[in-house]
Amino acid sequence: MPAAADTLLPVDATLGVVLAALLIAAMGVAALARLADGHGHGYARAIAVAGLRAAVQLAAVSYVIGWVVRAVPLLLSFIALMFAVAVRTAGRRITGNRTWWWAAVPIGAGASPVVAALLLTGLVPLKGIALIPVTGILIGGALTATVLAGRRALDELHSRYGEVEAALALGLLEREARLEVARPVASDALIPGLDQTRTVGLVTLPGAFVGMLLGGASPVQAGAVQLFVLVALIAVQAVAVALVLELVARGRLHRVGAE
Repeated sequence: MPAAADTLLPVDATLGVVLAALLIAAMGVAALARLADGHGHGYARAIAVAGLRAAVQLAAVSYVIGWVVRAVPLLLSFIALMFAVAVRTAGRRITGNRTWWWAAVPIGAGASPVVAALLLTGLVPLKGIALIPVTGILIGGALTATVLAGRRALDELHSRYGEVEAALALGLLEREARLEVARPVASDALIPGLDQTRTVGLVTLPGAFVGMLLGGASPVQAGAVQLFVLVALIAVQAVAVALVLELVARGRLHRVGAE
């Protein structure tokens, strides 16, 4: 009898053809609809690059993970690489200048305490097969929240600069004036995570739940793991958004002198 995982998306030529067709369709829609960022850069090319990079990176990671789980130093080095890539990606997406490295603060402060708590309590062993995916989910959640909060906050400060100036004229400190403008939009970065948590099981069955079921776990075990992941992500993203907002308010993350 075939394993459950063997019945889902078999790795063969058909999968490759379907993936290529989906990627081309996404590029076509983006091109026809002229989807672009604020600088006029079309997203069709970005979709193509993202799809190809994902294929190459996942192929490489699939090989590397089997190698790094053999020793703790290699495991920790791989996690450090995950963190570094997340910081670079988030920081450059937010600022486009040399202040990008400040993104390490919200991503690290959001994800590291949860990972440390999992290790200290023994809920997740210091083994790559368990630690890498859990850490990756948490770092990824912190990355998403950091990017959304940072970009929205800086965009809002730029478009409503006059209000910041008015608040300064009324006697508010610069940090307080910037917070008044940026806080509402930065806080919206929590909405995707909150909506996913509210609708889990009713609208979607997220990856952790499906993965556990395919791995042979009971529905109760799969549900418990998924609940933990969702709650942990909310905690991670709340910390990330709060710290990004503070960094923007203090001018640590900014777009002055973008390169």
